This record gives sequence, structure tokens and C-alpha cells, in this order.
Amino acid sequence: MAPAVSCPILRRVHRAALLLALLPPFAQAAPSEEELFFKDISEVNDGDLRFLTVPPDHPVHHHRNHITLSRDSLASGWVQLEQCHQYLDAVGSTQIVYSAERIRHLRVVSQENIEHAWVSGNTVQLENIQHEAQICISAESRALFQDGAKHYVLRNGPFMRRFLDGYYPMRVSLSVNLGDSGLKFASIDPEVQPGFNVHLGANEVGYDTWFEGRLITNIHFTPASH
Repeated sequence: MAPAVSCPILRRVHRAALLLALLPPFAQAAPSEEELFFKDISEVNDGDLRFLTVPPDHPVHHHRNHITLSRDSLASGWVQLEQCHQYLDAVGSTQIVYSAERIRHLRVVSQENIEHAWVSGNTVQLENIQHEAQICISAESRALFQDGAKHYVLRNGPFMRRFLDGYYPMRVSLSVNLGDSGLKFASIDPEVQPGFNVHLGANEVGYDTWFEGRLITNIHFTPASH
């Protein structure tokens, strides 16, 4: 699903679509006019995943997620999701779209530098987004899947910041609180590498990354008693 936009060089983008289908989550957003104007066409990523070992020298769309697992998640797959989008592109209107089958109890928690934001079905509609805009939501997301006997995987992606046929830099941060699920961290895909940083805590796992292209992550868990 492509965003409906006017010519980015000749006039301001009036409408774009930010598509988030968590589990699997999918994101699409229009870069600013300035980014499109000053970035040479030969530099535009065509979709291959490339981690950035040096972050961009200017703020880019930051997609922050905090997920909490519970014992019920093992049977139902539903997890608690808190999500924020920071440094949204300044456009007239946009929307965040979630998979209707994998999202419920969606609500807007807070917003900054956005004139109007409201939930409509499985979407969050935004109007008159200004520079340095941010919106935070909460929901339940069906993201945890059984992967063999007593093995589980938390799936997210693809994350992307896309305009027409190009992919632009974005940052994704994700943390998972294991709650009372009885699970422990086993492995993550992609594996740790420059530009893709993973952190582990007593009851938490997460990652932080800057990248271009399409990012899909799988975090694997096993029972803590094993």
C-alpha cells in the first residue's frame, strides 16, 4: 500500500501513510522534502537491509516499542504493547495502520506537535504533523508464537521507512519484559553486529538499531526451568 503524495520537490507532501502491522509489523513513511532534495538518487537504498554503524547526523524517525509478556501470552500469543513514534515527518496527514487480526484495545496515550490524533478501527489517524512530532499508543498485539515444543518466538517486522522505491534511515528500539511468562532469552535473529545492538537484563531483552531497508527480527525464548 503506497502513500498518496504530491510532488515532494515542487510542493509539500499533503498526505502520507505510516503503515504498522505489528506481528508482522510493517512501516512506511515519507521522508521530508529536504531529505529527498539533497539525497542523490544513487544513494537511495532499494530495500536491502543495511545497518548503520554511524547514526545519521540529524534526527530520523525513531520507532520505540516496549512489550510485556505474561503467562497467558504462551497460550494466546497476545502481548502488551507500548509504542512511540518520534520525529515523524512533517506532513498534512498520515495514518498508522495495524493488522486488524493482530491488534486490539488500541488507544492514543499522548501526542506532541500533532494537531489531531484519533483511533479509527485498526488505525491511528493523524492530522497536521509538525516538526519534532511524537505520538505514543498502547495496545495488545498478537506477536508471540510457539516454535516447536516449549519454544517460542516473538516476531516483529518488517520495519521500514519507505518513499516510492527508496528506503531511508530509521531507528528502531525494542525492549521485552518477560513478566511472569516463565521464559528466558535463547537467541535473536539477526545476530548481534555493528549497528544492531542487543541488551540483556535479569528479566528483559531488547535491541537498538539504525538501518536502511527492511528489518525483520525474531527473538527466541525457552522455558526458564530448562
